[in-house]
Amino acid sequence: MDRPAARPEPRPAVAALPRYVPGARGAADGPPPVKLSSNESPYPPLPSVAQAVAAAGEVAHRYPDMFAVELHERIGAFLGLSAESVAVGGGSVAALHHVLQAYTGAGDEVIFAWRSFEAYPILTQVAGATAVPVPLTEDGRHDLDAMAAAITERTKVILLCSPNNPTGPTLRTAEVEGFLAHVPSRVLVVLDEAYVEFVRDPDVIDGRAALDRHPNLLIARTFSKAYGLAGLRVGYVAGDAELIAPVRSCVTPFSVSAPAQTAAIVSLDARDELLERVEAVVAERGRVADALAELGWTVPDPQGNFVWLAAGERTAEIAAALAAAEPAVLVRPFAGEGIRVTIGTRDENDAMLAALASLGANAS
Repeated sequence: MDRPAARPEPRPAVAALPRYVPGARGAADGPPPVKLSSNESPYPPLPSVAQAVAAAGEVAHRYPDMFAVELHERIGAFLGLSAESVAVGGGSVAALHHVLQAYTGAGDEVIFAWRSFEAYPILTQVAGATAVPVPLTEDGRHDLDAMAAAITERTKVILLCSPNNPTGPTLRTAEVEGFLAHVPSRVLVVLDEAYVEFVRDPDVIDGRAALDRHPNLLIARTFSKAYGLAGLRVGYVAGDAELIAPVRSCVTPFSVSAPAQTAAIVSLDARDELLERVEAVVAERGRVADALAELGWTVPDPQGNFVWLAAGERTAEIAAALAAAEPAVLVRPFAGEGIRVTIGTRDENDAMLAALASLGANAS
């Protein structure tokens, strides 16, 4: 009998990767659900953006600008930085991936709060580094004292998420400044501000201003959330040009399509109009948080376009019940921990609240 041929094996770190779980989408052959599972904007692209994307699609047989020169220039101008101080990628998650590719490898450690953005441990392991998750406080905030205590000689990068996805609270100026004072200058700190436009906490750390005070700091932002371009994938990191140069070297060629580059540029031009939509989401966020409190839930301070339900052991049960409601309400459960609910339209939010109320006792 012939012996079975040996099969190619992936790197152990890749084979052991945790799985990234996207927001549920519903059945293709069923009625459309209330989709509150992916932190998407409830609004379609602005007409000006849609028209620009359509025009860019007419030359889809041509490669996009590999270096996204105009987009880098426009983002740099928006931030008051040089174009060389910006690295654009296919969403902020890709930009973060390139940061870890540039700055970490085998034997290095990456510190982040947990639970936080679920891509952090995945990106860390893909880069070959070791993840060092530090538990959140009971109210869903970063424990910056514990994160500072976790720094070792092997620490290369620290990821901060403000507001924290999926729990919602921001990082505040005084606490971050105190934390950064304890971080060695050799350690790169990345402040992930994917939801910065939705923040109304007056004490929140201003990442752009902090760049001027801390030469080992980068900020990460995205066009997916407030700008409503989740399907086009544009994000970036920004900071000192010398820190950004190695990141730009890791960016996959042509990774940001021509329609995506165009949409981001036109969206920057239409920022004021887009921020009116953000205000509507923020108002709905407050209304939903108040309604959840009336239902008995204790919601951590929501500063993104979502709220967090600390459902604990009932997480899977509640998420399944919401999905079975009429209409079906899709949320993002994190097994054994809680449920993240995106802020949708008023009607969508009301459907979620009604379905949740029908379940009876809460789990907070």
